[in-house]
Amino acid sequence: MNLTLLLDLDDTLLDTRMQTFIPAYFQALSDYLAGQVPPEKMLQYLMAGTRQMLKNIDPTRTLREAFDSAFFEPLGIPRQTLQPLIDRFYEECFPSLQNQTGGPRPGASEIVRWALAQGYTVAIATNPLFPLRAIEHRLTWAGLSPRSFPFALISSYETFHFTKAHPAYYAECLARLGWPEGPALMVGDDEEGDIRMAQQAGLAAYPIYADGGLNALPTWLEHHPAEQLQPKIESTSAIQAVLRSTPAVLPDFVQPLTSQDWSRSPFAGEWSVTEILCHLRDVETDVNLPRLRLILTDDNPFLPGQVTDVWALERDYAHQDGRAALEGFISARLQTLGLLADLPAESWLRTARHAIFGPTTLQELTGFMAEHDRIHVRQIYQTIWGL
Repeated sequence: MNLTLLLDLDDTLLDTRMQTFIPAYFQALSDYLAGQVPPEKMLQYLMAGTRQMLKNIDPTRTLREAFDSAFFEPLGIPRQTLQPLIDRFYEECFPSLQNQTGGPRPGASEIVRWALAQGYTVAIATNPLFPLRAIEHRLTWAGLSPRSFPFALISSYETFHFTKAHPAYYAECLARLGWPEGPALMVGDDEEGDIRMAQQAGLAAYPIYADGGLNALPTWLEHHPAEQLQPKIESTSAIQAVLRSTPAVLPDFVQPLTSQDWSRSPFAGEWSVTEILCHLRDVETDVNLPRLRLILTDDNPFLPGQVTDVWALERDYAHQDGRAALEGFISARLQTLGLLADLPAESWLRTARHAIFGPTTLQELTGFMAEHDRIHVRQIYQTIWGL
């Protein structure tokens, strides 16, 4: 089975003891920065920054950017002034907090070794409220140093846009892995963030508190065939999670590309990254948005079919600006997300008559949009990492 395994860290792989660890962490950071930040303000702004991260659903804003807006800006201290000192804290002081934890959870390293031996893709799906360096330390405390274990992904606040307070976090995890085909499973201890949010994103979830712990996972998987673990992007929460994740991950995907990479096709007849992004932009602006507006305003409207693949030649995608196409897609997708935000349940059941699909609903149409996203995110991922 080609399984993507998302593993929580705190109190799943590591006995973090959050109730004692977090106060000790805040105190240590406050003491370390006392020469620059008044201790009485430190906790106030740390908590404000954390709240900004937890509520962020903006796919154009990383969690670090959300944190900074509530931390550095109120302090009146530029990030570049304080960041070197914070970086030294994570190297010099943070490791001493290991004694606040209880060490690896039973079976932690064994289950990771077993999963890797099965050929599974293993990702660390920890709530991305910490910098990557802090997460790497905590993985080491769990006996799972990233230097020794080839994790496919470690979620952290530098790159992620959503926390486990939102189903979009799980869509972002899978999108960053290129929407791998095949089953996926979230393993964690927290009923809300690890289990319910993963399920709202359409993922299967294994709660270690109810199913015999980490050591029972192999047996559990034996009794759950791959088809039961396939992501199901059918609910309105799962659909919106996927639609929100796509503009979050694409800028990071293309960031390292050279000018030649943008226009290079992996095989003859295959689209380049630029052509794929032009396609996503034009489908969003010329197909998706008009359809959504029509179905939300008219009763049971007729939706004509659109043949969009021919636009690649007709609109000369190969000679367009890929970065501009990405910006255009993101701008249009933000409009789409705005239209869908906070819709009452009955609005998702609004009907339309599609020239190809026949009778349909808003929920079904947006489900097609989410699947379209997954296909082309996978295509871009494979194109870039195959260059």
